[in-house]
Amino acid sequence: MRIAVIDGQGGGIGRYIVERIRKELPENLEILGLGTNATATAIMLKAGANEGATGENAMVQNLPEVDVIAGSVAIVLAHSFLGELTPAMAEAVAKAKARKLLLPLNRNRVEIAGVKQEPLPHQVNALIRRLQEIVKGDVKHV
Repeated sequence: MRIAVIDGQGGGIGRYIVERIRKELPENLEILGLGTNATATAIMLKAGANEGATGENAMVQNLPEVDVIAGSVAIVLAHSFLGELTPAMAEAVAKAKARKLLLPLNRNRVEIAGVKQEPLPHQVNALIRRLQEIVKGDVKHV
């Protein structure tokens, strides 16, 4: 299974997701760290991503080839990450056939109604639990 983790700015959320995947899921999972900038990509590589790539073309070319995409809800919002995420990047995420596991972080003045606001570690715990179900094949379509 190939998982793309997408992040921007300082790459801290992507780093945390990659670390948790490495700690709690099978080693044979391939993690692709896709950053909106080189810093975010480097941080995800340091955290244990197998490969990393940066920028719009990297996302457009690689997202059709992954099984799962993980990141904050901002990865589907053009101009998020202080403008780092381009409309083409957001479109590449949205169009990808991969399952998208998005953290409902309340930034960019976007709120997801009905979602309980919790600290990042709790949100990543939920993402990891869902990813474990997907990897085991216990996929429940939502």
